[in-house]
Amino acid sequence: MRHPARLGTALALTLAATATVAACATSGPGSGSGPGSGSGAVAGQVVSLTSCGREQSFAGPPRRAVALDQASTETLLELGLQDRMAGTANLKTKIPAQYEAAYAKVPVIAPKIATAEQLRAATPDFVVAGSADLYTKDRAGTREELAALQVPTFVSAVDCPQQNPAGAGAFELLFADYENLGKVFGAQERAGRLVAEQRAAVDRARETAAQGRQGERRPTVVYLYSVFNGMPYVAGRTGLPSEMSRIVGAANAFDDLAEDWPEVTWEEVARRDPDVIVIGDLSERGRPGDSAAEKRAALAAHPVVSRLPAVREGRIIEVPGIELDPSVRSVHALGLLASGLKDLGRAH
Repeated sequence: MRHPARLGTALALTLAATATVAACATSGPGSGSGPGSGSGAVAGQVVSLTSCGREQSFAGPPRRAVALDQASTETLLELGLQDRMAGTANLKTKIPAQYEAAYAKVPVIAPKIATAEQLRAATPDFVVAGSADLYTKDRAGTREELAALQVPTFVSAVDCPQQNPAGAGAFELLFADYENLGKVFGAQERAGRLVAEQRAAVDRARETAAQGRQGERRPTVVYLYSVFNGMPYVAGRTGLPSEMSRIVGAANAFDDLAEDWPEVTWEEVARRDPDVIVIGDLSERGRPGDSAAEKRAALAAHPVVSRLPAVREGRIIEVPGIELDPSVRSVHALGLLASGLKDLGRAH
């Protein structure tokens, strides 16, 4: 099925009934107090927000939310909303230990990217995604099609820069996601704590990197995300690593490329001669060239790249690859980057 809006009347009525149940429900999973004891969406009170240019209204906290990707799944779990979730999809790596028990309570509607059929079989009353490209006709269906079925949709603010204040950094946009989701689910207190904790982590990373500062020149960093068919994929200007670089006083060597993860050549990596190379370890994903060991081997084997000072002198920092994409886990990679720069004495 590629036209979700043409679903039969019975399914549309099922989804509408689900939304009605949610509107009459109490704000907390299993209790009347709500997961964060906040004052957000409660029965009889309409809560509105604008997500990626689309205004959404909630007559009560969602009871059957579906997360279309791992980043969204882990955000909802971090907010304690597992009892409000009717499904997850598109798991790329193992769920961290701190989320395992909560994740076990949530049905997996699709191991990869969810289709329209899989999403609608879960009868969601709210759909959450980290990126807008999950809402297409050949995936979960467009946001317009889901709106026609009275199912509100959410897209991370990080993926909608044109809809957000100019100059807002990726971490601040993530924090806005937490606050908006907390508002919708009545979990403001928990969302507020999460924002405070992660803002403090960003500040610590900035301070840690500053401790290794040498001179005034900003070090350049190449973020090596993957090696596919022998070719390197690196962080461009629109990805999270550019924001991470600014926080720790560094510069992304490929900031001139307006993509998240562009494919480049090894010769271009060598030409930019970075001070530091950050390797994203994607071992759990399991594709050729994903592991940190394979990336190190590729650097050492290339006749030109292997002669770069960053390679010869071991100025390489490893971080979990999934944490280089925006998620609740990204502050951890930021901390590793800051500590690595401090240890290398290359923070500036």
